[in-house]
Amino acid sequence: MNELKSYPVWDAPTRWFHWINVLSVLGLIAVGLVILNGGTLGVTNAGKIALKTLHVWFGYVLVLNLFARMVWAFLGNRYARWRQMLPGGPGYGHRVRSYVASFVSGNPEHYLGHNPIGRIAVALLFTLIAVQAVTGLLLAGTDIFYPPLGHWFAQSIAAPGTDPATLVPYAQEMYDKAAYQEMRAMREPFATVHVYAFYTLVAAVVLHIAAVVVTELREGGNLVSAMFTGRKILPGKAIDE
Repeated sequence: MNELKSYPVWDAPTRWFHWINVLSVLGLIAVGLVILNGGTLGVTNAGKIALKTLHVWFGYVLVLNLFARMVWAFLGNRYARWRQMLPGGPGYGHRVRSYVASFVSGNPEHYLGHNPIGRIAVALLFTLIAVQAVTGLLLAGTDIFYPPLGHWFAQSIAAPGTDPATLVPYAQEMYDKAAYQEMRAMREPFATVHVYAFYTLVAAVVLHIAAVVVTELREGGNLVSAMFTGRKILPGKAIDE
């Protein structure tokens, strides 16, 4: 039986990013589901504004956290960097095939950083979060006039003689009707992408959690606790040691 060995892997900023990201995404999903079902739940306009405001603030945390992680991917330790996070590089296809074969055989290869399949999951999650961040920031401007684009949208739809700074969501008497309809038409494709990416992100999160559970049971590692302690405990030598 191989002796268990403890390795320092995830540095503190990486662990902070991970758990802030978890809380932000869960908060966004919870509030987003209420917003999407607001009609069924009988949410008033005031309630919609409050929910969207909370959703936007969760989004700001997500965006700032994502930006910090992208910067840290250039500055962090070996396992925090881009080349250890994303799929690709010399021999990547071979590593994928080798890992899948070993996993199916019941004797999976061990990695300190992300395994080859895990890198694909990281790329997918980063892409979905980035799409949600970009579309969400635009919708924050069109829906409740929040930064970074809210002031510009308010100026573009304010009725003649109305101070854009005083615009209130859903107060259509304060809007220039034609300009408002034009803004809504521009908003529509971004909102559609945001909604479909939202459902895709929910599915990806569920799959990610399931994959972590299966991998931990199959490999006998400590994937979850390692994101608290920073240390992975593995039986024997890791492929990327």
